[in-house]
Amino acid sequence: MILWQTLRFAAGGLIANKVRSALTMLGVLIGVASVILLLAVGNGSSQAVKDSITSLGTNSLTVSAGSAFGGARSVASGSVKKLTVADAKALASDGDSAAIRSVAPVVTTSATALYGNISYSPGSVVGTYPAYFETANQKVAHGDYFTDDDVLGSRKVAVLGATTAKQLFDAEDPVGKKIVLGGTPFTVVGVLQAKGGSGFTDPDDVVIAPLPTVQNAFTGFGAVNQILVQASSADTTTAAQSEITRVLLGTHAIADPAKADFRITNQASLLTARESTTKTFTVLLGAVAAISLLVGGIGITNIMLVTVTERTREIGIRKALGAPRAVILGQFLTESTLLSVIGAGLGVAAGIAGSHFSIVGIKPVVIPESVLGAFGIAVAIGLFFGSYPANRAASLRPIDALRHE
Repeated sequence: MILWQTLRFAAGGLIANKVRSALTMLGVLIGVASVILLLAVGNGSSQAVKDSITSLGTNSLTVSAGSAFGGARSVASGSVKKLTVADAKALASDGDSAAIRSVAPVVTTSATALYGNISYSPGSVVGTYPAYFETANQKVAHGDYFTDDDVLGSRKVAVLGATTAKQLFDAEDPVGKKIVLGGTPFTVVGVLQAKGGSGFTDPDDVVIAPLPTVQNAFTGFGAVNQILVQASSADTTTAAQSEITRVLLGTHAIADPAKADFRITNQASLLTARESTTKTFTVLLGAVAAISLLVGGIGITNIMLVTVTERTREIGIRKALGAPRAVILGQFLTESTLLSVIGAGLGVAAGIAGSHFSIVGIKPVVIPESVLGAFGIAVAIGLFFGSYPANRAASLRPIDALRHE
């Protein structure tokens, strides 16, 4: 009965000051929703990166030019030897290694594609070998891949990513149709299955053609951007990496492995690095969002202090009629807790609703612990920041309270 009366008095106090109560709950709502949404964005970003890397296959390795310390700048300055098709052929023909399944040199460029009166610039134009599709886990949805014969004959054939096919052909079947890519006609032989976006880049916005064809039409017969290598299994990735190092040190005439002018990355190490970065990013977002909760708590303190001041005479009358200190303390603590509970509840609803929309190209993924944590912290903040005003109200002497103007 006492609890019910306390809740009734607390609710009545909040209703009597609707605007003030609403503004206070709005502060808590924003804080809780911010925590949920920002952590969801961080988690969604992490998941997108993980899916993107995993989609390449756990047994794929990427060889890039440049030392681990010099990076791309050393390549640009000409201080190291660039990767070539000859390097890829040396890896593919290495008879001593059972750890390497396939090798695909890759060049990347850009060009505008034309089909009829439609003009579109895909995200990238890739020149490579058929082994690229398996190594990069690219599966065809319609048509087929180009073949080794297409590479040997430098045929003008292309496989389109799902996004590129949609932009150029809409609902029309692209297979067998001709497009003009950078002034060169290509016949579409296949369309890849959609992988889905992974943040700021779209892996489906691509045109893939035989390496000699792309080199002849766009890049020239020079260096390649990278070499994709597929290990025979996930367990032989380390062995494959050792074989790649041994072969390329030989083709580049380098005796000291510490002076290697190429880098080898595998999906496991890349995933670990990206996850570590994303976790730091998520913690930063959570800290920023937590500040909103703190601001909401300070708002509760201010509102409750104003409430105590305005209701000083009411407090004096109740204490004069015999209301004990615990009742007064409980009423004002209940009011501050109700403010935070209602605001937190609305914040949870807003945060979950907001997570259904993409934010900066990322689909947020709500963390259940963040919902419970944000709600619990908001309630605790209501108790903590409401305790001082409540204690101040309960400590008033009846005679002083009745004299208050």
